[in-house]
Amino acid sequence: MVRLKGGVAVAALVLVAVTGCKEETEGSSGPEERPGGGGAALAAVDSLAVKGRAPKTGYDRDKFGSPWADTDSNGCGTRDDILKRDLEDVKFKDGDCTVTSGVLNPDPYAGKEIAFTRGRSQVDIDHLVALSDAWQKGAGQWDASKRIALANDPLNLLAVDAGPNRSKGDGDAATWLPPNKSYRCTYVAAQVAVKKKYGLWVTTAEKDAMKSVLSDCPDQELPSGGNPTNAPERFHAN
Repeated sequence: MVRLKGGVAVAALVLVAVTGCKEETEGSSGPEERPGGGGAALAAVDSLAVKGRAPKTGYDRDKFGSPWADTDSNGCGTRDDILKRDLEDVKFKDGDCTVTSGVLNPDPYAGKEIAFTRGRSQVDIDHLVALSDAWQKGAGQWDASKRIALANDPLNLLAVDAGPNRSKGDGDAATWLPPNKSYRCTYVAAQVAVKKKYGLWVTTAEKDAMKSVLSDCPDQELPSGGNPTNAPERFHAN
């Protein structure tokens, strides 16, 4: 299904601006080498470092900054930015910032329509690469500014059904995939893009799982900019 999302376009966070880190381009051999910038997702998996999972010791959500900080300085918190991007029929409390209601249609994880009402919603904003998973695969060694960038990067955020999201926990591709099989290629490609952009590593089991999913869709591209769904095409059939 092709659908243009309503609402205000969300500006992608630029890692250089927030963290002072530069993307690594040395030795690039094509589009698949550009972090979060297009190219074949399957090929990009092989560019990710493979290591064992580090201890979770010291992990705390607060080490990724205040939840939903206004890191792009547009006057709205990140959560509202993502709701505006991913919901339809969006209504606001005042102006065009605080989202009070809308419709997630369809939810990418379960493939069903969900009404959003602020304060009593079954819509979560998921970190595609969970922050705890990131902590155990490199982020525990970062400075605070880079962790804040990851936690608020639209490339790593998606409005989803709360039920599947909470069953995911901090799982990676080896331990959790969306129940909606038609979304798995897009989901895994987004995880690859995020891990490549931020230099996060994967475990052997995770890499194998990523390649298993993406081998069914070898033309699946990495998402670019701040949209993990590669809009306007929200779903990519396997």
